[in-house]
Parts: sequence; structure tokens; C-alpha cells
Amino acid sequence: MIGQGFMGAAHSQGWRVAPRFFDLPAPVEMAVLVGRDAGRAADAAAKWGWTESSADWREVIARDDIDIVDIVTPGDTHAEIAIAALEAGKHVMCEKPLANTVEEAEQMAAAAERAEAKGIRSMVGFTYRRVPAATFARDLVASGAVGEIRQVRANYLQDWLVDPEAPLTWRMKKELAGSGSLGDIGAHAIDLAQFITGQRLTTVSGMLETFVKERPLLAEGSGLSGTASAERGEVTVDDLALFTGRFDGGAVGSFEATRFSTGRKNAFRIEIAGSKGAISFDLEDMNVLSVYDGTAPGDRLGFTRVLVTEEVHPYMANWWPTGHIIGYEHGFSHQAKDFVEAVANGTNPSPSFADGLQVQRVLDAVERSAESGSAWTPTA
Repeated sequence: MIGQGFMGAAHSQGWRVAPRFFDLPAPVEMAVLVGRDAGRAADAAAKWGWTESSADWREVIARDDIDIVDIVTPGDTHAEIAIAALEAGKHVMCEKPLANTVEEAEQMAAAAERAEAKGIRSMVGFTYRRVPAATFARDLVASGAVGEIRQVRANYLQDWLVDPEAPLTWRMKKELAGSGSLGDIGAHAIDLAQFITGQRLTTVSGMLETFVKERPLLAEGSGLSGTASAERGEVTVDDLALFTGRFDGGAVGSFEATRFSTGRKNAFRIEIAGSKGAISFDLEDMNVLSVYDGTAPGDRLGFTRVLVTEEVHPYMANWWPTGHIIGYEHGFSHQAKDFVEAVANGTNPSPSFADGLQVQRVLDAVERSAESGSAWTPTA
């Protein structure tokens, strides 16, 4: 695993737990954790259960005993590391968004296609696809439960940047992160909307806003934030992204991604409305899916609260007895499980780098629309 921050902890948890709850077709050894600082990498490796650590990712991907490379670094390094790993014959999992630009994502998708011809697999880490309730939502839509899909509403609301004195982390620098709320959490909304509906966004119209344009520089990082120094720097990404879109299957959608929604910590909500019914998912109540059956008798209409913990629900048979809920970290175990199974079985995991490229094109179209003021901007 290359990277050791917030996502490093989440992915480590996934790799540790997946082999213990799922009957994987191949054993998993957490061999090496790579970080820029050798001392911090060693500490993180010991904490999270990696056998050893390194400060040189190039040396690690050249090793014959490494089969899978998991990339959880800032977006500006994704392309270089992923392409090098694929060319070295390693299977690659890469955190979202796939890259910082469409050009980088195109290069990564092309490298993945070349590697696939040699049996090398790759996947983007859109982990919310693997929350059981979200996967179940996809299954219901695919079965025709909501009928013809007409509207999609997706909101991802956080507030960790409301304080104007919160320090300037890498997520607020365009050269490192690519974009702000749009790519960081908006990418999740785009991917999950497309995953659940089975449709892809083709045109968008958006606006971006940066509320706090200057912040104190980071003195010491911790999680998403850290402590501030006396110096200040420019915020070069968006704080808020709002856009509408049209899907290739005829649906229309509205999207909001912000890190300035006061009082909202990690509120990711998506609702799909169709001709026969609707479904609604809320990450802050992640074991529940609300389902509306518009074909029910008039005296029984209303959203039904489905607790997605039954053995028949996606992934749940391997966890706890019915009614015993799971949490945020479990999606990363499901991600590790699915990736190992694909690699071992010689199948292509999903979402692919090509899927990640398509999301990148949507992000780019939103940015272009916001810059130009264009009513509609194509995603390809």
C-alpha cells in the first residue's frame, strides 16, 4: 500500500479484516506500507499490521514478491504510480478520483487496458458502491422496482471547512487534489448515481464557489485537518459544487457537494425516483434503504424502511446475525474481497479505470461549465 493517511487507515482495516470474514480464493499478506517519511511509515506499518515499511515506492513495485499495489496517495501522484505498477505487472487498486485531470486519467485507462491483455487487473476505489444498502439499491433498480427512472437527487454535505482558520491541507491545493469538494466528495455522488441507475451522465451544467480564499498553512496534519501555522496561503479549489445533469437513459439529476454545510458531518444522500416507485439512501443511516412502492394499494402507500442486514442482502451473510449493523469501515473489506476474487479468478473488477476516466470527464465538464457559464456542457 502506497500512502498512510486517512485512507491508508481505512484500506488497512479492509485488508486485515476481509480474509477473516470472507473465504477468499487466495491468501492475503499485508507485505509493505510505503510513505514519504520513513519514520512515520514504519510507525503506521506497525500500527496497522503491515510486515514492513519503505519510503521508496519504486523499489517496492519492482519486487517479485509484490502482487497487488494499493494507491491511497493524493491525486497528483496517482498516474505516475499506477502506470508504473501496471507496467511492472502488478494488479492495481487506486483511490478515487482516478486522477487530477482527464489527460492523466486517459493515460491510466490506456495503461490498464494494455495490462489487462496480459492478465493484470485494476480497479478504482469507489467504496460506497460496496455499502450493502447501496448495492441493494442498485439491485432493486435493475430488477425494475422503480420503473422508468426519471429523477436523481444526490447531495454530499460536510462542514469540516466552515471555520475560516482551519489550516490549508493538500485537499485545498489544486496542484495536489485536482479540485475541491467536486472531486473529493462529488466524485462519489457521480459514481454512486451512475452505479445505482445503470445510466451515465452525458451533459452537465454547474457552478463552483470558493468561500474562503486564504487560510493558515498547515503546521501538523491529522486526519482531514490539523494544526495551523502563522503563515497563510491561497485556497485554489472549490468549496462548493452545484450542478444538474442529463443521463443517457433519459433521467435528469441534481447534485451538490460541499464541505461548508454547517452541521453536516458526512451526509451523503441519494434518491432515485421512477414511474413505479423510488428508493432513498442516506450514508448517515447506512444500514437502511427507504423503498417506495408506487404500485401498492392507496391505503398502504409510503416509504418502507428496509433494514439491510439479512443474509440475503449483499455481503451481509458473512457478518453478524440479522439486525446487527455494520459501519463505514466494512465497505473497505468488501472492496478488498471483491478485488482479490477478481484477481484470483481472472475477471475484471469494477469499477474499472475506464469507469474512473468516465467520472473524471464528468468532473471536468462541471468545471468547464462553471468557468464558461455554459448552460450545458457535454461530458465527452
